[in-house]
Amino acid sequence: MDKRLTSPAEAVAGIPDGAVVMIGGFGGSGAPIELIHALIDQGAKDLTVINNNAGNGHVGIAALIEQKRVAKMICSFPRSADPVVFTEAYLAGEIELELVPQGTLAERIRAGGAGIPAFYTPTSFGTDLAKGKPVEVFEGRSYVQERWLKADYALLKAEEADPHGNLTYRMAARNFNPIMAMAATTTIVQATKLVALGAIDPERVVTPGIFVDHVVEVANAAQEEELNRAGAVYP
Repeated sequence: MDKRLTSPAEAVAGIPDGAVVMIGGFGGSGAPIELIHALIDQGAKDLTVINNNAGNGHVGIAALIEQKRVAKMICSFPRSADPVVFTEAYLAGEIELELVPQGTLAERIRAGGAGIPAFYTPTSFGTDLAKGKPVEVFEGRSYVQERWLKADYALLKAEEADPHGNLTYRMAARNFNPIMAMAATTTIVQATKLVALGAIDPERVVTPGIFVDHVVEVANAAQEEELNRAGAVYP
């Protein structure tokens, strides 16, 4: 029941080549930078990464792509503040992209965690994103069938965690993290603070420990935007 580990390196040690990895975060908010950098150090390659965007600057997901560890990105915003790394890799044919509207991405992940293989949405109907997908008409409106998204691993960032893996999040850092915790076979979490059992009021728990496999404390976590303003490059 004690899910605490000693370091990000220990937490990601078992991720193999070719794994499907969900990474929490909305831009830098809630992004597990230390776990991502530990994954770069670990060396796993040919990864499929699911995230809201495709990274900024030369840290975090962008660094993972720059080190040629990512074979495919599934995301909503491949071009955000400073997307040069992904853009160059994509134009060079070094990375595959599956573009998914943001709300659809969130619902596909939620469906994966809830055990719902497919659902219908009007989003993307009549566009290139809907090509080849089943379409049905409900009450006179056309809807596109979308499939669930599941992952082998999820790398997440929480505010507080207890030894059983119960989690809270700080403000907007909540974003994709809770649904990704449910949609992955193995969920790995870096938490700003590890607290004793019972220290988190059950009414404050957002992600119950049943969805979490490993937690590691990272007390002074890096913030992607601050790293980019400083011109940081990893490794």
